[in-house]
Amino acid sequence: MQESQAIHVSVVVPCRNEIRHIRAFLESVIRQELGQIDMEVLIADGMSDDGTRQVLGEFEKTFAHLRVIENPEKIASTGLNRAIREAEGEIIIRMDAHTQYASNYVRSCVEVLNETNADNVGGPALTRADGYIAQAIAYAFHTPFASGGAKFRDPRYEGPVDTVTYGCWRKSTLQRIGMFDETQVRSQDDELNRRLVASGGKVWQSPKIVSWYRPRTTLKALSWQYFQYGFWKVAVIRKHRRLASWRNLVPGSSLFAGIVLLLCAAAANLGGLAWWRNIFLADWFVLAGLYFIASFASAFSVAKRKGWSFLPSLPIVFATYHLSYAVGFLLALLYRPATRDLPNPMRKVLTAITR
Repeated sequence: MQESQAIHVSVVVPCRNEIRHIRAFLESVIRQELGQIDMEVLIADGMSDDGTRQVLGEFEKTFAHLRVIENPEKIASTGLNRAIREAEGEIIIRMDAHTQYASNYVRSCVEVLNETNADNVGGPALTRADGYIAQAIAYAFHTPFASGGAKFRDPRYEGPVDTVTYGCWRKSTLQRIGMFDETQVRSQDDELNRRLVASGGKVWQSPKIVSWYRPRTTLKALSWQYFQYGFWKVAVIRKHRRLASWRNLVPGSSLFAGIVLLLCAAAANLGGLAWWRNIFLADWFVLAGLYFIASFASAFSVAKRKGWSFLPSLPIVFATYHLSYAVGFLLALLYRPATRDLPNPMRKVLTAITR
């Protein structure tokens, strides 16, 4: 390939308070084996105040093609759009500062995009974790019980998908479909892919595209993350007026059913209807029992492969995934403001990106 035929790629990265991971991320970007690809890196920093900005400044001085831009709104969707608007590349590749990338990641994205003629391509959501709880969270992440069988969590799957990790598009594609929805604090990639598929586009996953996501390291951080995922998933469903998958409803509907059964049992008890109280309580115990059986069966399967020491913690991790998502989902059904209209305490809970 002649120099004049080089492919111009812009890597866009939303970033906020990633001091624990930013150096490893930047080093994995700098080590990219590009071949005939010209790459620029645009990092939209959301006013980081933990030392991340200083590290970005160091790398900006030594890596000529890296540029840091301001993202005062502090959320991923606005940062991505700011970076995309300034991008000069014909191909846009999204990266996340919470992730490390194989040395051929950029090149593989471009190759798969050209080979498949897809509108968006990406790799499976692989994980790397340090520490007992983080490893348990990562192992649970890849189970059908936690994920509902989402294809992007299957490291071996190749083919069309509803959504994909991060993404690689031609810039013209993003301009055509309207880029990222800036009202979406979470699930902005899911929402964009919904629009892309609805317009006749194709989203493709390939195991050739390799990156390693760093999951949360505590149950508290995981619970905030999935509470937000549940809340903002409802915004995507409302906007598109349809479900992407039945699994979006399972945690929230199960929790709702459990609450209703307990309330009905309490009401029946107050009304002196002992027979109905027992019926409602029996139904609740059946529902709870089925959940615990599925949880411990999945935990046993993982622990058999990954180590028996994880058997006690995995049911707790599963419950954190499911309950946090379900509470966020149910709250969103009751509360429907625009992001800018959120009261300050709720804004912090629903928009702050936890690490």
